[in-house]
Amino acid sequence: MERVPAELFRFAVGDYAELYTAILHAFAEANERLETALSLDQVRERLRTVGWFDALTDADLARALGSLRDWQLVDVIQNHAENYRSAEEYERRNLQYSLTKRGEAAFAGVQHALTVLASTGALQTAVLDAIADRLDELHALLDNPAATDRKIYTALTELEGHLDALRANTKQFNGELQRLLRADGADLTTFHEVKLATVSYLQEFVTNLDQRAHAIAAGVGRIEEQGVSTLQHRALLGAELPPTTGVDPAPAWLEHRRTRWAGLRDWFLPEDGSPARVHQLHTVARRAIVTLLQVLDRITESRRRASSAVADFRELARWFAQAPTEPDMHRLWSAAFGLTSARHAHLTHPDPELASTSSSWRDPPQVPVSPLLRTAGRKERFARTGKVRDVAELKRQRAERARAERAELRQAWRMLATGGPVRLSEFGTLDHATFERLLDLLGRALATRPDSIGTRRAVTADGKIEIVLRPPQDTRVATLRTPRGTLTGPDYLVDIATGEHSRQREATG
Repeated sequence: MERVPAELFRFAVGDYAELYTAILHAFAEANERLETALSLDQVRERLRTVGWFDALTDADLARALGSLRDWQLVDVIQNHAENYRSAEEYERRNLQYSLTKRGEAAFAGVQHALTVLASTGALQTAVLDAIADRLDELHALLDNPAATDRKIYTALTELEGHLDALRANTKQFNGELQRLLRADGADLTTFHEVKLATVSYLQEFVTNLDQRAHAIAAGVGRIEEQGVSTLQHRALLGAELPPTTGVDPAPAWLEHRRTRWAGLRDWFLPEDGSPARVHQLHTVARRAIVTLLQVLDRITESRRRASSAVADFRELARWFAQAPTEPDMHRLWSAAFGLTSARHAHLTHPDPELASTSSSWRDPPQVPVSPLLRTAGRKERFARTGKVRDVAELKRQRAERARAERAELRQAWRMLATGGPVRLSEFGTLDHATFERLLDLLGRALATRPDSIGTRRAVTADGKIEIVLRPPQDTRVATLRTPRGTLTGPDYLVDIATGEHSRQREATG
């Protein structure tokens, strides 16, 4: 990892940090107006435009520019194209100052730091929709032979910009969310409103998050089928990088694009099959919702109480501090906590001779104490014996119901057994129970992956029934009628057999 130069941000600390920052801001404002070099007077004028109105002598300004030059943030050049009418004019206008690359980086770093401090981050579903739209646009541009490389470059740049916004806003919002979970607000009303609004915000973001993530993952898959390298090379042509005298910038540009695309895959479609980061974001949001709701419940519960335990103990401590004598403190202790004589002091051993009256209380064996003695003041609880429930009739009803269900299931399998491949339309009219069994078999078969000729196979959970489903060779439509409605669909070739018939067929086949 590259290290930041030691003097890069030295201007941001010290007594003259505000002046140094204002000077760099003035150069940045000039660069936006395509003014790359400023004289001493122009620097002073630009300082006023960025809000610096304090008194500043030429010596102080020159000293500040000299310090920035020593830190390699500002470069000093001589203006040989100007005509000077006096020595004083030559001294003031001969030297011109401009930002170096380090200076631009230093000011950009400070600006970014201030932006992060002022921003709160956000979870924006619009960014997810924009990423999906840009992927669809790139897919259409790659399919269109008439599409220009500039349009591909523009769409790719917008896609990377949306991804950067998603990553930056998500990190900032997650940091703010964790700080909110740890916060202990002094104003309970404001604290309650903020947390409640955050819960609503998170719930709105989580809604349809899986559908949006799936759409983006599908878009990434379509682009990779067309070729990511083709996309990036066409975008490189559309970028129209300027020629340089040093190293060719194209390889570094392409490597940066590949890194950005790998980041997009990590978020929505990881190559190693690990969970996508967007799913981790979903988990964090749901966990935060639960935590915030628990905190809100505690706040609501504390509001319902007339006073909290903390306030009670503090008030009791003040009473102890104001008690005039030590006996008064003991009476206050007894009234507050009720710690009087032990209720079990009268309990004795079953054989009193085992414990001598002269022995210490630590030496004899322990006496069992009932928990009821503390709560109710009694050693034992006497109650009527509960009546044992007669479950014979319930067991008989359940057994009868199970036998009826098994008989109904066997009857349905016998009716659905085809004895060989038949058209789905040959089932014709079915009762509702048999129709449900047939739908279950069809659903199991359609949920399996077809083989090379399109045949699908499935078995029931107990392995007794097997269905073989073959695609129709024509466009015929099957119609199945039941007492509750009609089902229409492709006229598949269906072969339903019991487990015994299936094994025989495999043995003969």
